Amino acid sequence: MEATALCGSRALPFRMKAAAVAHTNSSPLLIKSMAAQKPPPSAAKTVSSRKGPSSRPPATSPPIKLLTRVEQLRLLTKAEKAGLLSAAEKFGLSLSTIEKLGLLSKAEELGVLSAATDPGTPGALLTLSLGLLLLGPSCAYLVPEDYPWEVAFQFAVVLLSVVGGSAAFAASNFVSNLQK
Repeated sequence: MEATALCGSRALPFRMKAAAVAHTNSSPLLIKSMAAQKPPPSAAKTVSSRKGPSSRPPATSPPIKLLTRVEQLRLLTKAEKAGLLSAAEKFGLSLSTIEKLGLLSKAEELGVLSAATDPGTPGALLTLSLGLLLLGPSCAYLVPEDYPWEVAFQFAVVLLSVVGGSAAFAASNFVSNLQK
């Protein structure tokens, strides 16, 4: 069966199947589509096109065994061969003084030992090192050199940023190697 429907402001007639015209009493322009309708998405199934960390299930990484990794890397043997232990003892830093001063418990209170096992620590240290290494040249460029104290300030900032950035970069590499 064919029907004539009015569409547009000039009311031009066109022919179509009667099933295609829907609810002509509500609006003369409302025409039901002949295409198959998709069912509404259920509340249990959510579709997302984002590909980010929130759309993936959280990955569980094995716990980091710090002392096992220190043993695998033979760090204490390398420290002994380099003479670091005897140099530390000459300065009065031995295992007994570390124990008496409570340095290990203080390091744990400050979060130093738990930071060594945190997977985010190497990235944070690398970011810190890059920031410090960019601070030195930018300070030397931006601070004028009109007075001697400004030159001394430039020198101090550049020295601290180079030393600090290099130390943070080395610490990032060291912690990353410990966590492998």
